[in-house]
Amino acid sequence: MPSTELKHTFQIAASPEEVFAHLAEPSHYVGLSPLLVAVRDVRRNGGTVNYTGVERFRFLSVLRHDNIIDVTLVAVPDGLPHSAEISGEVRGSARVRMSYRFSIDRHAAGSVVTDTLHLRTPPGLLRFAASQAEAVQQARARILTARLARSA
Repeated sequence: MPSTELKHTFQIAASPEEVFAHLAEPSHYVGLSPLLVAVRDVRRNGGTVNYTGVERFRFLSVLRHDNIIDVTLVAVPDGLPHSAEISGEVRGSARVRMSYRFSIDRHAAGSVVTDTLHLRTPPGLLRFAASQAEAVQQARARILTARLARSA
């Protein structure tokens, strides 16, 4: 299957512990990803969480499509208070697959977060899926920064 990797690094004025806690909780992804409108069926097993998400796509501002995704989230706090990692896999419809990783490292002003996505799609879908994923990465950095600035 065609694939691509997208990487976005940003600084945030919050400690690695705060960033990790926020990204380790599935319910916090609603609104953090502009496409994700619901999280349900959350199942926890140690540091691994599985859940179902609902992504809402709008076409021509009129048509709506809800895409059901299965998400695995693995939260590894071993390096805290200096660093941590959250990774996982997203399985969507049309055989779209995405692995993701948030690397969180302490920085003088708080944290540096590297958001890495590896996207795999059937032929013909990669350009659309990558453009959506890149827009979500950019928005996620802005929204996460704003959310954690309010909680400080």
